[in-house]
Amino acid sequence: DLELQTDGNRSGHMQNGEPALDPEVNEVVRIIAAQLAEIGDQFDKEIQARVVNELVQHFLNENLSAEEITRHLSETVEGLVRAIPSDMDREKATLVLAMVLTKKIANTVPSLLQRVFSTTVNYINQQLHNYIVRLVSA
Repeated sequence: DLELQTDGNRSGHMQNGEPALDPEVNEVVRIIAAQLAEIGDQFDKEIQARVVNELVQHFLNENLSAEEITRHLSETVEGLVRAIPSDMDREKATLVLAMVLTKKIANTVPSLLQRVFSTTVNYINQQLHNYIVRLVSA
């Protein structure tokens, strides 16, 4: 399993003191991450503070279950994806928007980092697992 971080780096796993990945695979992962980061920078500028603040309120509501918060995240991402130009891959836009929203929420209320990160990871695993597998194996 490749562990791609949002900044384009791999996690620091080593085998016998050596990186665990083949250099060619590592380069593919780095290129994909750089492309996602570039798209994320564009989305970051376009997401309105109101959208982020509404999600923050859901994450702060301790009465909501993890499933309910994931549903709110999903609805928000889907709404933002509908506004993306149709020439962009919908799955790629969904992945990047989920990561950008996570960053914006954590920057707005740092104490939510663990909750928002775990929710986003669950959301990505549920909604985009096959897409990520295709991305890395392409």
